Amino acid sequence: MFGSGVTLFRIFGFEIRLDLSFLLIAVLVGASLASGYFPSVHEGLPASTYWILGFFAVVGIFASIVLHELGHSLVARRFGIEMRGITLHMFGGAAELEDEPTSPTAELLVAAAGPATSFALAGLLELGALATAGLSSSELPIEMLLRYLASLNLVLGIFNLLPAFPLDGGRILRAGLWLKNGDHDRATRLAARIGAGLGMGLAALGVLQILAGRLGDGLWTILIGFFIRSAAIASGLDLAARRMLGDATVARFMTPDPVTVPVGMSLADFVEEVVYRTRHDTYPVIDGAGRPRGLVAVGALSEVPREAWPSTSVMEVAEPISSGGTVAPELSARAALDTMRRSGRSRLLVVDVDGRLVGLLTLKDLLETLTLKMRIEGEEV
Repeated sequence: MFGSGVTLFRIFGFEIRLDLSFLLIAVLVGASLASGYFPSVHEGLPASTYWILGFFAVVGIFASIVLHELGHSLVARRFGIEMRGITLHMFGGAAELEDEPTSPTAELLVAAAGPATSFALAGLLELGALATAGLSSSELPIEMLLRYLASLNLVLGIFNLLPAFPLDGGRILRAGLWLKNGDHDRATRLAARIGAGLGMGLAALGVLQILAGRLGDGLWTILIGFFIRSAAIASGLDLAARRMLGDATVARFMTPDPVTVPVGMSLADFVEEVVYRTRHDTYPVIDGAGRPRGLVAVGALSEVPREAWPSTSVMEVAEPISSGGTVAPELSARAALDTMRRSGRSRLLVVDVDGRLVGLLTLKDLLETLTLKMRIEGEEV
């Protein structure tokens, strides 16, 4: 649901990324704590002190979420499950597994590791608050900050135990269902349905909160509810897509020999000879050897004055081919779909061993083919 984010650092070999939505929430939470919560708990301090506390609280929230996700990641590594990294977003964080756990036990322990880490942090922070209780009259009441972070970790652990897949509680539920009936796919479908239902329940609770006059709480609850519902539905669709793709390769789903434009073609000729004739929104730009050099979008034409089109080449407005933008035709379609999801790309250029363009794989075509296949074969999502 979220993009790949900005990479901040690596810890224990795991890449820590930050989605911009986390920054937005961090600013709002920090401001709310500095202007409302901390002054109400400890009156009479300078305004600057409350803002300092708000800043350190946000840092503590960041650290708490990272440690929660590290709990998942380290246990997953213990079971041989590779992790792509950890991304923090507006609803918390996500440890991105390369593969699904191979057993109910692995699923259970990986899922439980996050809440267990949060509960342990809550206990340690509460002990720290007790140890600093004598400093409560200082100009920087550390006890208040530590108690807030202890409460936050307690709430984080409890919230993630909700039986709403793909939250940790939903994954624990899936592990139990998997252990009971021995069917991973069936357990995933059932856990995803329960998660979608619980998400709608939270959204309904948010409506009731709004009707009770708690507008802010209600809107936030509705947002979380729809996030959980969409994540649960996406998990079910992802399972169905993986099952339907099976061992098929990119070559099966790509569009072979797509319409291309040469690097030296002018924008004027591009419009008249290519766009009006084929009516696509994006075209690969290739060199004389047939190797892709970029992607030119029709929308980029608006950035160049019309009178300059005859003297401007398509390569001047094309997006260069970046790392990960090309795949081999023999790559599995599942791996290509994962690449799209991680990178946020909706199309990949398919190249042969010599780097020549042989096809184009788009997310739209892939999903349409999967949808058609599901309808024909009566697959259940």
